[in-house]
Amino acid sequence: MVRYFQQGVPAVCHIYHPDPRTQPSIGRGRCDLRQGTAMNSPEVLRVDDVAKTFRTGFFRKRVRAVKSVSFTIHHGEIFGLIGPNGAGKSTTIKMLLGLVRPDRGSISMFGQTADDVSLRDRIGYLPENPMLYEHLTAVELLDFYGGLFGMPKRKRRERSAELLELVGLSHALDRPVAKFSKGMKQRAGIAQALINDPDLVILDEPQSGLDPVGRHEIRDLVLQLRRSGKTILFCSHILPDVQDICDRVAVMHRGELKDVGFLHELIGTETLYYEVYVGGWRNAHRELLEDALMEVVPVGDLTRLQLSGDTEPEQILRTFAEVGVRVESLQPHKESLEDVFMRDTADPPNSDVAV
Repeated sequence: MVRYFQQGVPAVCHIYHPDPRTQPSIGRGRCDLRQGTAMNSPEVLRVDDVAKTFRTGFFRKRVRAVKSVSFTIHHGEIFGLIGPNGAGKSTTIKMLLGLVRPDRGSISMFGQTADDVSLRDRIGYLPENPMLYEHLTAVELLDFYGGLFGMPKRKRRERSAELLELVGLSHALDRPVAKFSKGMKQRAGIAQALINDPDLVILDEPQSGLDPVGRHEIRDLVLQLRRSGKTILFCSHILPDVQDICDRVAVMHRGELKDVGFLHELIGTETLYYEVYVGGWRNAHRELLEDALMEVVPVGDLTRLQLSGDTEPEQILRTFAEVGVRVESLQPHKESLEDVFMRDTADPPNSDVAV
């Protein structure tokens, strides 16, 4: 039987309209759920022509960390921010949080300027390397962070129990954070980012250091947050996960925004090449494929063929059937987010290093 795999086809959009009667409650739902598409939804975050320059070293050398960056994030979407180390992602996030002031441009959240302190109540943040108080238990940790937001003690207890169940830590309520695994600490970090039931959740490398099971669980958790109506800024180096869950993606490189848009806008739909595994292949069959054949590699009892992307797969199957070549699998390869990333970040780095 021929296994015909369709790989790398991007989803057009991950807009989801949950039924509140059937979905678990994660937050109070400060805003109404999405209406229409993400592009027609209210803006949660607007970054307009933002730039930041630092001075470093003994001679106070100027380093342009962020250069004229502009993008918007709409209510209810997962917005991916990707780029190599030193692209300026962390500086951008710090400016969103008010930890660093931009030299130029403006940042607004929920229709207000980002330097409005009252907005902090509506933002949750997980840094790349969360520094948790390891002598506290998970319950004590969330109780502490809830207290910082001025939450009543009863509300802190209820919210902590809800979040620890959500992130899968209900089995370790009384265990000190110091005894948590890497994945458990990441889950605890996500729980603290949600303690104030924020409308905007900023996750910086939430899957850093996790095994495939942990990555999958965090990815499912992020999707569940979106189903509850949260808006998420998702910063990650794990590009397949970004491609799987994000509605729109921005690619940063050397402080500049190279690309931003829906995945179907960034990733082409054209097939780059076909990979075919066949049995009974002989060199005499090469002439049947003419210019379509790009590579022939023996793999055990089979032969792996690489055919050009403009090949008609149905015609290839008929041709092979006529000459007795057995097709085990035929897999088209399309452009992925990783291909977009490599293309947009191909320029050699200059002497300026963003942070």
